[in-house]
Amino acid sequence: MTTTGPAPADPAAPTGGGWQDPGALRTLRELYAAGRLEAEYPCVQALLARLPQDRRTAAGQLLARVDRAEAVLRHPDVPVVTVAVTGQSTVAPLVAPLTAELARHGLLLDPRVSPYGSYLSDLLEPAVAPDPDHRPRLTLCLLDAQTVFEEVPLPWRVEDVEGAARDRLALLAGAVRAHQDAGRGPLALNTVPLLHRHARQLVDLRSRARLGAVWREFNSGLLALAEEHPGVFVVDLDPLVGQGVPAYEPRTGLYAKARLAEPLLAGYARDIGHLVLGLLGRTRKCLVLDLDGTLWGGVLGEDGVDGIELGGGLRGEAFVEFQRVLAQLGSQGVLLAVSSKNDADRVREVLREHPSMVLREDAFVRINANWEAKHGNLLDIAERVGIGPDSFVFVDDSTFECGLVRERLPGVAVVRVDEEPALHVPALLADGWFDLPALTDEDRERAGRYRTEARRREFREDAGSYQDYLNGLGIEVTVRPPGPAELSRVSQLTLRTNQFHLAPQRLQVPQVHAWTRSPDRQVLVVGAADRFGDHGLVGAVFLRRSGDELHIDNYVLSCRVFSRGVESACLAAVLRHAVARGARAVLAHHRPTPRNAAFASFYLDHGFLPTGTAPDDPATVVFRHSLRDLAPAPAHLRLHTAFEEN
Repeated sequence: MTTTGPAPADPAAPTGGGWQDPGALRTLRELYAAGRLEAEYPCVQALLARLPQDRRTAAGQLLARVDRAEAVLRHPDVPVVTVAVTGQSTVAPLVAPLTAELARHGLLLDPRVSPYGSYLSDLLEPAVAPDPDHRPRLTLCLLDAQTVFEEVPLPWRVEDVEGAARDRLALLAGAVRAHQDAGRGPLALNTVPLLHRHARQLVDLRSRARLGAVWREFNSGLLALAEEHPGVFVVDLDPLVGQGVPAYEPRTGLYAKARLAEPLLAGYARDIGHLVLGLLGRTRKCLVLDLDGTLWGGVLGEDGVDGIELGGGLRGEAFVEFQRVLAQLGSQGVLLAVSSKNDADRVREVLREHPSMVLREDAFVRINANWEAKHGNLLDIAERVGIGPDSFVFVDDSTFECGLVRERLPGVAVVRVDEEPALHVPALLADGWFDLPALTDEDRERAGRYRTEARRREFREDAGSYQDYLNGLGIEVTVRPPGPAELSRVSQLTLRTNQFHLAPQRLQVPQVHAWTRSPDRQVLVVGAADRFGDHGLVGAVFLRRSGDELHIDNYVLSCRVFSRGVESACLAAVLRHAVARGARAVLAHHRPTPRNAAFASFYLDHGFLPTGTAPDDPATVVFRHSLRDLAPAPAHLRLHTAFEEN
């Protein structure tokens, strides 16, 4: 076979030692010109990873022309994310930067762009697409200053703006409520920057100050909508504008009615990209740090513990500030780890004894200080912590190390910091790698749980047999309905779990809430604890009653408690619950995927027999249990059940 045109893109190709490579855009253009962008789509993520940020919109303009059907046909594993975009003004300019941001995360955008000014009718539309696969994963409603000013007369006073803002906020609140009540999925709004061109039309400073207060009140009302509706997210544009990102460009604003400037849309698209990752359960979990030049200045091996830059002097204070930010992230469940080419004993001496260290030894779930290759250390950390490398963000000041990790482990997000420690924080926070739709108690306690898991592993190594290990753990399992504050955790389990997820359904909080409110459905959560500590909520079961049969529509369990009998105990509890409720049989649903293949025989192993496929989903296998012979829960654990809601 003969191939013409540019050589295939190679994400592992050396980049000449440079961290960023503007030539990546040229490669994309060559692929597009040769008609090979669809065939080479898996390479796009790696190309965008080394593309300077200010070139992403240009890349997005190319990628938006990709034939999605052909790309999906060639690469069925690439997730397609349908996003509806509506707004006050012209919203089409968002497509290019959003396409690039999603492609940067290995996703393919399917945009549904509404006509100019149709956001209210779009939000109020009652109908829901009958096929969930064609329903937007996310709806974006882009608001701008015209959202308020189109209702303001000429000439205008601050009182006119105040009245228009109040009326428009009430209208928006009603439209948002209708959108959420119709079950149309997650919705993202944005706060609206007050434009210089509006404020300067008032000639007295008192009126300008009053206008600022009115505008902030309007934005506060928008932000409050996220508090009222679990499925609503509000992207606050103030931090972007505060960094000097232009909010408005007069020519495109007046001529094209595109009233948010291109740089602001690029920053907004970046935030939306991370929101999509969160909704898909793909948020990063672990931040792996280099030490010399990253966590402190200087070289520990050459300068000694007392010679590194930390705490004293301007640069030393900058490193302390960086550590404070890391501690803040760690307090919200981001796992911190170290991969450094250093002597382990000297590293521990710094962590334990240096008076200016903010992050002590117990701040890290794993410290790999040795002379091994850093990508090898990342794989070791992944194995010991029990998460995949695609959950990692790696930070280093070395261009070589960053490039090597990026090439050997393309799933790892790499952040290169330079020799100026004052810029470490902006470099780390430029991307919202750890953004979540909602933070749960389990997230906050994650680091402690991973450390506890290490103690369990030591106990396992000392036990005579695996059964001795299980007997000694003292496992307690609880099965009960979730409380209102636990719905976010249930949603998170469906979004993040891939292995023991027997009939995968990715549910947002409003969908979980709808399950709990349905008279013929029930959600149960699974809690687990042992002698070493509390695992928290580790699973959920979705039940549905149909006549005299009880259906297990889905069963999801965290990998943290695999192979300890928790899954069997929970199933035993559900079967007994079915008997107590007078059910004749239990029907369990299993939709095979490459990620849950290890549990394909789970229901068979627990007395179920296959009966065929689900009438509404040929990909789902249905198993039946007659309830005549119920196996007890494993004897090495204690099971507590409370099936009725409090």
